[in-house]
Amino acid sequence: MKYVDEYRDPRLARELVRYIRRRSTRPWPVMEICGGQTHTLIRYGIDQLLEGAVTLIHGPGCPVCVTPLEKIDRALAIARRQEVIFTTFGDMMRVPGSETDLLSAKARGADVRMVYSPLDALELARKHPERQVVFFAVGFETTAPANAMAVWMAHQEGVKNFSVLVSHVLVPPAIQALMEDPETEIKGFIAPGHVCTVMGYQEYETLAQSYRIPFVVAGFEPLDLLQGLAMLVDLLEEGRVEVQNQYTRSVCREGNPHARAIVEEVFEVADMTWRGIGPIPKSGLCLRERYRTFDAEFRFEVATISREESSVCIAGEILQGKKKPVDCPAFGRECSPEHPLGAPMVSSEGACAAYYAFRRLQEAEA
Repeated sequence: MKYVDEYRDPRLARELVRYIRRRSTRPWPVMEICGGQTHTLIRYGIDQLLEGAVTLIHGPGCPVCVTPLEKIDRALAIARRQEVIFTTFGDMMRVPGSETDLLSAKARGADVRMVYSPLDALELARKHPERQVVFFAVGFETTAPANAMAVWMAHQEGVKNFSVLVSHVLVPPAIQALMEDPETEIKGFIAPGHVCTVMGYQEYETLAQSYRIPFVVAGFEPLDLLQGLAMLVDLLEEGRVEVQNQYTRSVCREGNPHARAIVEEVFEVADMTWRGIGPIPKSGLCLRERYRTFDAEFRFEVATISREESSVCIAGEILQGKKKPVDCPAFGRECSPEHPLGAPMVSSEGACAAYYAFRRLQEAEA
């Protein structure tokens, strides 16, 4: 496929693997933040090819995985209401709440619909003025512009029956929390390309200087990640603390000013609880006061719903890179895509789902 095949060239991949292995003088522990990058690394066996040269640590960059348990239960409480059409992206349908998930709620009669864009949800609100249409606004900075635009348009048009359940999280505060952990072994980061397409990477320059660690912004294809890792190993071997950009076909230092402007217009920074990790100050987004009438938590009075995490699932340790999915005693046994204990097993960007899908079950059984 044009514009994809060239980033999967096996000859170039082998050359980059050889270069990284020659260049590394130690197995550098580095973290890829984005769950999409994790899936590529596991699917193509890049972590295994680089064993002994780079130790890949999987980060918390799966927005579905870090959506708080209580937020799922709030979504379920709203979705069960007779007057509501609850809309969401497909990867949220199977994420378990404390007792069930949205797909099961749909099977029991709730009007839960999968959409491809928040604008699809807004169109449903226009077509069904007698119903309340709620969109589950989940994601990192990548999806925030489209969600902000939907709210802004509803406000401009006076669409009163549209609201959003917001669960937006921000990458830089999560990195800061990881680096503040005295047990961290992380020496460098592969920064998330799609997030940086929107926001740029100036915030990562500040993080690099604060914690004396290098960053490389990378894409999502095998050669993107291998080239990004080669650049990161060069920085580590030379002791250079800076941010480099591998993903130049999509990312510039300042990001997308139009996307950033609409996010700034609609959202403001807020404290956020991350599923499995806990509260991280100023790590999320919430609607600004002028758009608060579009906040589903307040409209349906579910903001007080709170829940405790499962004591069995170790998703929090996996999301922080402290353990691998195969370290979980429930992996592939009590926890599977058919019967998940935690979100990383069912999210399309979850590390557990990647390990399960791409033949790592045998590692847990070894």
